[in-house]
Amino acid sequence: MSKVKTSTEKVKYSIEFQVKSSPRILFNHLSSPDGMEGWFADKVTLKDGDYVFHWGKSEQRAKIMSKRDNQMVRFKWITEDHKDETYFQFDIVQDDITGDIALIVTDFCSEDEKEQNTRLWSSQVHELMHSIGS
Repeated sequence: MSKVKTSTEKVKYSIEFQVKSSPRILFNHLSSPDGMEGWFADKVTLKDGDYVFHWGKSEQRAKIMSKRDNQMVRFKWITEDHKDETYFQFDIVQDDITGDIALIVTDFCSEDEKEQNTRLWSSQVHELMHSIGS
């Protein structure tokens, strides 16, 4: 018997973007409140070790679950559902031969939200590139 996916079941997806930036500068914009403010959220603050992301009048908290300087950072939303295993992650990958930098965004959503979320990430990463002059 195959498992039927419900509309609330989340699937993992990744999107890759080419970025003209050094890994160090890009990493700062992906992992620090000052760097994330403006492109990811209207305002980003730290409270008790948690990142608090503000969009208009709403806010959401996340924790950094894993981090490797200039390479990756993984955030987990703090939700009421402690069983939720989802996260969002930024990976910085540098091509050994060309030196080109890629940003890989990994996130989770329901299958019917995937296209909309992909467009949202594309828009957000466009703002990120603008803020770092890429």
